[in-house]
Amino acid sequence: MSGFGPGDPFLADCPARLTVELIADKWTVVVLSALSRGPVRHGELIELIGGISRKVLTQTLRRLEAHGLIRRHAYAEVPPRVEYELTPLGATLADPIHTLTEWARANGDAVLDALDAGPEPVAPGD
Repeated sequence: MSGFGPGDPFLADCPARLTVELIADKWTVVVLSALSRGPVRHGELIELIGGISRKVLTQTLRRLEAHGLIRRHAYAEVPPRVEYELTPLGATLADPIHTLTEWARANGDAVLDALDAGPEPVAPGD
């Protein structure tokens, strides 16, 4: 028995689950965190984040924009300038992301130690 019932936020078709899946993407939290400091250009995001390709960053930005978490602003200038910023909805994630980041800082070594230690032996019958 799964423990999930009607109206549970983690059922397959529930908006809460779909939102968690969006946020759980490898780069989403990193991009949202970078944008929480204010508007940023694509190239600046590449430098801030590190380790993300231009293609993956573009895909992530488009997905976040489609879901209403960020806004893309193209300026009518030569050369063209585009900035990305959090929408009011996206800004509501700043505090939870900060909390998650602080947890990761405080517990990162313990997580790596557990990984290095390997899995605990399973007792017969478990």
